[in-house]
Amino acid sequence: MTPTDTELITPDLVDLDLRADDRREAVRSLAMRLADAGRVTDLDTFLSDVEAREQQMATGLEGGIGIPHCRSSAVTAPTLAFGRSAAGVDFGAADGPATLIFLIAAPAGGGDAHLAVLAALARRLVRAEFAQALREADDPAALAEYVRGEVAP
Repeated sequence: MTPTDTELITPDLVDLDLRADDRREAVRSLAMRLADAGRVTDLDTFLSDVEAREQQMATGLEGGIGIPHCRSSAVTAPTLAFGRSAAGVDFGAADGPATLIFLIAAPAGGGDAHLAVLAALARRLVRAEFAQALREADDPAALAEYVRGEVAP
């Protein structure tokens, strides 16, 4: 299967060696991938929208997961970017930093598409084998295909 620009996640949106000292840096790194892929038209607007959402409630989940997300006028299509951090990034989870980080970007007028992705992702992440596959993946294309198969609406 060849990735298209409308698929939820593609290999260029996967960073298996995300290096970031804090959540803002992690989000910026993943957001730059979205911008490079043409999924975000204005990086500063998008980052501001993600930060506003993050200020409402932390997006860290137990088990080393971070799921920053937002709706933004700067987003062209529902998109998911993934980063894996060896050092971990604090997204406010009670049990510590996130090593698996998903950035969910949804268009401002996109209805509830991002909520469906968020819910599907959250359901998969409680399965140990899903998180383990993400931790062990060594190929961005294979990881993107795996996530699409598990999460795509």
